[in-house]
Amino acid sequence: MKRIKLGMVGGGQGAFIGAVHRIASRIDGRFDLVAGALSSDPARAVKSAAELDIERSYDNFEAMAVAESARLDGIDAVAIVTPNHMHAGPAIAFLNAGIHVICDKPLAATVEDAKAIESAVSKSKARFFLTHNYTGYPLIRQAREMVANGDLGDLRIIQAEYAQDWLTIAADASNKQANWRTDPARAGAGCIGDIGTHAFNLATFVTGMVPNELSAELSSFVSGRQVDDNAFIRLRYQNGARGTIWSSQVAVGCENGLMLRVYGDKGGLEWNQENPNQMTFARFSEPKQIITRGGAGLGSGAGLWTRIPPGHPEGYLEGFANLYNDIADIISGTNDNGLVPDLSAGLDGMWFITSCIDSSNANGSWIKRY
Repeated sequence: MKRIKLGMVGGGQGAFIGAVHRIASRIDGRFDLVAGALSSDPARAVKSAAELDIERSYDNFEAMAVAESARLDGIDAVAIVTPNHMHAGPAIAFLNAGIHVICDKPLAATVEDAKAIESAVSKSKARFFLTHNYTGYPLIRQAREMVANGDLGDLRIIQAEYAQDWLTIAADASNKQANWRTDPARAGAGCIGDIGTHAFNLATFVTGMVPNELSAELSSFVSGRQVDDNAFIRLRYQNGARGTIWSSQVAVGCENGLMLRVYGDKGGLEWNQENPNQMTFARFSEPKQIITRGGAGLGSGAGLWTRIPPGHPEGYLEGFANLYNDIADIISGTNDNGLVPDLSAGLDGMWFITSCIDSSNANGSWIKRY
């Protein structure tokens, strides 16, 4: 099986998500990380590359895109793991160079950047992938299959939430992860962009429906904070279904509380990321069922999306790895299961972010989907 030559932009010393991408890309042995522009600081970039045994280190992504596209052994794909405001530049440069792009979410910090990426995708022979990693969880894919099969009937209620507490107080200057996420110039938005987009994407992925309008109330509870740290959002869908999203990074006691509940006229399901190997499913007037990852009753992905027997926990890294495995299949031309988030998911996320901000600024007015 062909191994994909991977590059990385960002993800150097002190970075969190870059390490996650590297681990996920290696789990199934499909990628070799051979090049990187790991930091905007050239000295840190060189040190980071040396620590990771990366063969080719570049001072900046522009030089990397030009050099790698010219090499006979150049990279096939690049992972962009920078803060949000630095997604567009690298994505466009590598798309223009004909190199596939694997970009961390959200798509961009601004609508203008998102449109620039969209334009580059339309002109490039390369593919664009967005790593909404929770879509790689086996039971989330099972839930999507069950909804599509009509097991829940006509959908009525969709509830998603993502609650954390790590930004309950103002961030210390040394906290790199908190500092860029609470800087509107680098993040674009706060809680809704960082984790609210995950809840929104999860609901969309499982149900196959995007709301046609929303109403939002965004709050910044920490004094002096320039971005939102809590959001309450209502959703209306074309088929008459209604939904809610709660997103918070100041909910004390919550660690990584991503949850999804979907209810139709025939049944309902509930899933919690902190216990991702079980999902509750109920048909009306029948006892509830507990569906387990890799266990009896799992759909067609039982063998494809799980690696170890039931009862052995799988989670965050393995879900991320499922995306990388799917991307490797697409790049190598062996299979495209249609499950990897792409530009359209990114544009949906940008609509969600900007509409939440516009609605909140207008005292919760309903914002229609463009």
